[in-house]
Amino acid sequence: MSGPASRTGLRRFAALADFGRLPLVMKLLVTTQGAFNVGFYMVLPYLAAHLSEDLALAGGVVGLVLGLRTFSQQGLFMVGGILADRWGAKPVILVGCILRVGGFVLLGVSGSLAGVIGGALLTGFAAALFSPAVESSLAREAGLLERAGGRGGLTRADVFAMFAVSGQLGTVVGPLVGTALLLVDFRLACLVAAGAFVLILVAHAVWLPRRPAPHADEPMLAGWAEVLANRRFLAFAAGYSAYLLCYNQLYLALPAELSRTGSESALGWLFVVASVMVIAGQVPVTRWARTNGTRALVAGFALMALAFAVVAVALPLRALWPAVVFVVVLTAGQMLAVPIAQDLVPQLARERRLGAYFGVLSSAGGVAVLIGSTAVGALLDGPPVVPWLVLAVVPLVAAVVLGGLLGRAPVARVG
Repeated sequence: MSGPASRTGLRRFAALADFGRLPLVMKLLVTTQGAFNVGFYMVLPYLAAHLSEDLALAGGVVGLVLGLRTFSQQGLFMVGGILADRWGAKPVILVGCILRVGGFVLLGVSGSLAGVIGGALLTGFAAALFSPAVESSLAREAGLLERAGGRGGLTRADVFAMFAVSGQLGTVVGPLVGTALLLVDFRLACLVAAGAFVLILVAHAVWLPRRPAPHADEPMLAGWAEVLANRRFLAFAAGYSAYLLCYNQLYLALPAELSRTGSESALGWLFVVASVMVIAGQVPVTRWARTNGTRALVAGFALMALAFAVVAVALPLRALWPAVVFVVVLTAGQMLAVPIAQDLVPQLARERRLGAYFGVLSSAGGVAVLIGSTAVGALLDGPPVVPWLVLAVVPLVAAVVLGGLLGRAPVARVG
């Protein structure tokens, strides 16, 4: 067999071979992202329906519970990052898993508002602990591998591409398992998800090495002080936060547009399209992107802007295809930008306090989503073209900011 089809098949096998060449600890960390998402998406997509239908809570209370869960996660990523730097990644990941188990059990067995809020807060804060710890640990391990010559030329950007693929696999499998479990009841879905996190806890307790905490003897707030003094990183985080705002429009602006055109039933398969794109294409796209560096990052944000602009221009047609183009182009922009940006974080941090830096990066995105999505939600009540035009401007400005920031003085690798 020869030709394009055979070359595509070889690239897929090469991606699997790349994962096989990773050291055990990096395989664990990459697989962890998928496992986290399987457990998470067994439950969280169905939480609002459980609160409103099974517990008969008012819409405002349901919104409060979901908002508290999001805040306890995104708003506290900085705390998780600081603790990972101070205590080391392993104990923070283990504590996060324990809290996630407790949170899911509470959500499943509690019939009171206080219990549900407690469960939501625990599940959110758990992610605020283990996500920065996993990302910073993976960045550190991948950086050491890359500086040592890698295995087959693998770079940190390649490893984060695998991390993204693993996460997308989890977002596909989790809801399918959750849907099957919900045929019994919501409590069973919660308890099975809790059981999944028990397995994740055991895997990390056994196989994740206890690395020395890089900043164990320094004051707790020294990490924040160092990050906040790094103006170049703060500018980068502000520009990059546009990505998370754009991505979250899959849950806000896209459903509103599908509702406007009478195509609500398409939402599910559009999410499948996005997941399949990442699973099938993230690794080869990142290989191309890492050879272009800043240009690939800027191109990714420009594609995100184009995705919103297509919908704005095509609004009078009241058709489904602009939404399809939106999802495809937005996902392509994400695939270009995200692994490159994650590789740049340790470089901007000079390989120091990676937990704090990844935590601040995530919290900046959370603030952008909180403020930006609130504004977009208000704009969606007005002329439909306005929110799409505003959203097109946001990643375009981010592309200009990031291109200027990184283009003036390229980030130097340490080591």
